[in-house]
Amino acid sequence: MVPSVHDRRESPTVDPTTHRKVETFLAEGMSGGTSPWQANPGGSIVDVFQKCKEFTRVSDAREAGYYLYYREIESPQDPVVTMNGQKVVMLGSMNYLGLTSHPKVKEAAIRATEKYGTGCAGSRLLNGTLDIHVHLEERLARFMNREAALVFSTGYGVNVGVLSCLLGRRDVALLDSMDHASILDGVRLSFAKQLKFRHNEPGDLEKKLGLIDPEKGILIAVEGVYSMEGDVAPLPEIVQLKKKYGARLFLDEAHSLGVFGEHGRGVAEHFGVEDEVDLVMGTFSKSLATVGGFIVGTDEVIDFIKHNARAQIFTAAIPPGAVAAVEAALDIIESEPERRDQLWENTEYMRVELEGLGFETCGSQSPIISLLVGEDGATLHMAKRLQEEGVFVNPVMTPAVPVGHSMIRTSYMATHTREQLDQALGALAKVGRELSII
Repeated sequence: MVPSVHDRRESPTVDPTTHRKVETFLAEGMSGGTSPWQANPGGSIVDVFQKCKEFTRVSDAREAGYYLYYREIESPQDPVVTMNGQKVVMLGSMNYLGLTSHPKVKEAAIRATEKYGTGCAGSRLLNGTLDIHVHLEERLARFMNREAALVFSTGYGVNVGVLSCLLGRRDVALLDSMDHASILDGVRLSFAKQLKFRHNEPGDLEKKLGLIDPEKGILIAVEGVYSMEGDVAPLPEIVQLKKKYGARLFLDEAHSLGVFGEHGRGVAEHFGVEDEVDLVMGTFSKSLATVGGFIVGTDEVIDFIKHNARAQIFTAAIPPGAVAAVEAALDIIESEPERRDQLWENTEYMRVELEGLGFETCGSQSPIISLLVGEDGATLHMAKRLQEEGVFVNPVMTPAVPVGHSMIRTSYMATHTREQLDQALGALAKVGRELSII
């Protein structure tokens, strides 16, 4: 049974006064389904900053010692990081292949910075396109087996820019209920009609497709791997529905690029349906070790996006160092498939061990393994206790997940050693038993 905040009043690490503050913080945050971080002031507001004065939930959490966001890290995103001078096993990074500290990636970024400088001082449309931008796009298109690619400054910008420029008022977007915020924001900006289907349920998707006027343009947008629970989209079934109803399919491979597929191209390659997916986006901030993103598709569609996506033409170009880092990361992905093998070995080891301890792993099918806790207060407390025990994890609470489904998200790297994983398992076992979660 998951303990409530009341159940833990005798905990030696948290006193009753602190618990009352945490209870108030969580109760206000969850009222009406709002986020604990959002202001919810009542009455009319004359000053637009009034909401800021009434936004006390974060300060309450800080005072209570339960603010676990924007934590300062003093070292690279390695399997072990330094926080406040202390070594902590990192189970909260998306550095799946461990390339952010790879010597070849760092050297490439340094060389490009020395040659081109630290930035491009303008958008890609005007003065910001370097020869290495074009070379990277050609490389990405080849790697993904597509006609063309377009690089954006952020992965968020890819989804917002692509969806907002391709969709219009006469179109309908079918979204998985767990799609990333960037997908939702892109559709909202497009003014297209939005329909959500139940997470990873093709049957519900078909019901929604059946409601749409056949004269409407239809685009289905899903993720390859969902970042909350680490589960995988049922792409073969979605592809069949896409073909049956004449829709287009947009696939976000942010968390599957470099991880799934024989060559690391993602979930579409894993299922053998690459030719049936119309647009694929990927980020550079996970397996590709830096920041930015890209979209791949046909020449004509990519050219349209290139000249119409506001998130592309009104944003400064991705820095030269990041471009070179991606090129180097792609080299390693192609030449060292054993990294992907090691990532999956670490993932399977942790999944088996965690389930053996009694944790509910939320149906994970990827290097993201979330541990169901249930109640927000217990989740915060578990994350705090794990950090005290030397393990960095991410607390995931409402509204990111439904009420009663809060969880601890862990994620793994190819570069984690067995010793580091066992150290983390020891802490997870200790804290899980302490809180009666296992």
